[in-house]
Amino acid sequence: MTMAYTHLGRTGLSVSRLGLGTMNFGGLATADEAHGILDAAHDSGVNLIDTADVYGWTVRKGLTEEILGDWFARGGGRRERTVLATKVYGTMELEGRDGWPNAGRLSALNIRRACDASLRRLKTDHIDLYQMHHIDRRTPWDEVWQAMEVLVAQGKILYVGSSNFAGWHIATAQAAAVRQGMYGLVSEQSIYNLLQRNVELEVLPAAQHHGVGVLPYSPLEGGLLGGVLRKAAAADPESRSANAAAKLTDERRTQVQAYEDLCDELGHAPGTVALAWLLHQPAVNAPIVGPRTRGQLDLALEAVEVELDAAVLGRLDEIFPGRREAPEDYAW
Repeated sequence: MTMAYTHLGRTGLSVSRLGLGTMNFGGLATADEAHGILDAAHDSGVNLIDTADVYGWTVRKGLTEEILGDWFARGGGRRERTVLATKVYGTMELEGRDGWPNAGRLSALNIRRACDASLRRLKTDHIDLYQMHHIDRRTPWDEVWQAMEVLVAQGKILYVGSSNFAGWHIATAQAAAVRQGMYGLVSEQSIYNLLQRNVELEVLPAAQHHGVGVLPYSPLEGGLLGGVLRKAAAADPESRSANAAAKLTDERRTQVQAYEDLCDELGHAPGTVALAWLLHQPAVNAPIVGPRTRGQLDLALEAVEVELDAAVLGRLDEIFPGRREAPEDYAW
């Protein structure tokens, strides 16, 4: 397959149409397995790698960044070929006490301290995309942007992004950045998939209006769009797929079954179709996929070359109805 690339939002930065998420690294995937997935992703043309300072929390917060740092340290152009994205907000271990004051959120103190800690773990001198992992309602935007401006001036970060922001948060953040003469947000990472389409109300329109690229996470809704019914029927009754299928409501089961039947007609794996659908959405730059194995990565990569025509997109909308832009979705 040949990887496709696009600019991230309104920037001149080229990123692959799929981003590699690393939340499973250090927990469900060992360091060696993670390094194998990273090598395979690079070999396939994936250059956007997404992580967060808190990833690895099932073992130790910061572990995932450490695994990435060890991979970069192997050399061979790994760091140079990567658009590295990480996140700040979550509470980290500080002075031996989790939850210590100023150990999280978006104060200028924590942004500075968290960035320096991520750079050490990642074994790099800069972060390409530094993302706010959540909105901080307690810290003024002027303080947030001043802290980010210092990091840009120091060469420690290049671009600033957000994650889990509402549409009005994006608009407010951009207005504050303009007041300070800054470039502002270039990307927003939101949950977005065929089963979770609420961002179509306001987040996607706001992102498009402000030139902010959208990086959907959980594109398979925790595996429900990855062929969960098919896998459950073929697997042990105690498997993850069987457990997930058993929790589906009757309505959801009907939807997922219709979806898997359509995927069979198309001749593509359900997970591949779900990613291809996202790639057909105009606001989306790169869905973030989080494979635990090389096989899952290979299935995800196939989505880049899958073309869905208007008829198929229409059938997907019939199975999983979307949202219109607000206020037309609920008013005249």
